[in-house]
Amino acid sequence: MYSIFLQTVSATTEAISTTKTLNLWELAVKGGWIMIVLALLSIFVVYIFVERYIALNKALKQDTTVFMDRIKDCIHNSDLQGAKNICEANNSPIGRMIGKGLARLGRPLNDINQAVENVGKMEIAKMESGVSMLATVSNLAPSIGFLGTVTGMVKAFFDMANAGNNIDIQLLSSGIYEAMVTTVGGLIVGLIASFLYSIIVGKINKMVFILESRTMEFMDLLHEPA
Repeated sequence: MYSIFLQTVSATTEAISTTKTLNLWELAVKGGWIMIVLALLSIFVVYIFVERYIALNKALKQDTTVFMDRIKDCIHNSDLQGAKNICEANNSPIGRMIGKGLARLGRPLNDINQAVENVGKMEIAKMESGVSMLATVSNLAPSIGFLGTVTGMVKAFFDMANAGNNIDIQLLSSGIYEAMVTTVGGLIVGLIASFLYSIIVGKINKMVFILESRTMEFMDLLHEPA
């Protein structure tokens, strides 16, 4: 009885030891060429995110309160050239917006406001450069994964049709792997792209709010009595 128990334990241990494990790389390889496309998309998404994240963080770290206080002091002291020099040295979206407004001084306030808003729109467009691609990938990646699912199932049925009466699971596994793995890969890339897109959009919205508030502050300054 004891020997039977030992044989059972030994057989179980041997079965466990011979069980093949599947790592992520092997899974990706089984996904076929669709996984290469998804890998390229994921690299592109990370590049766009890092580039935009660094640029927006740099713009958001600027202390616009100190900048506006210096502009106010120059205008109150009738030092228009000093205010322009501050804007040129600032080299930021808010600096370029206020600089455009200072360059239009002497014209009607509506013209000044329109000029500042136009520069603001261009600055926002620069911030959003490439960001739309994150949204595109978040929608495109799952569709590409589904394409891999379809091609994988077609491959599985093709192998099944050619196998005749010799059908086994090993024969169909290649196509089924491709079908399932590409679906998972497409969903993962799409979810990551969507998450990174929401982070960047949040930072852009924050920057837009700062630009709008500083524009209103500048226009209020010009409306003050001389």
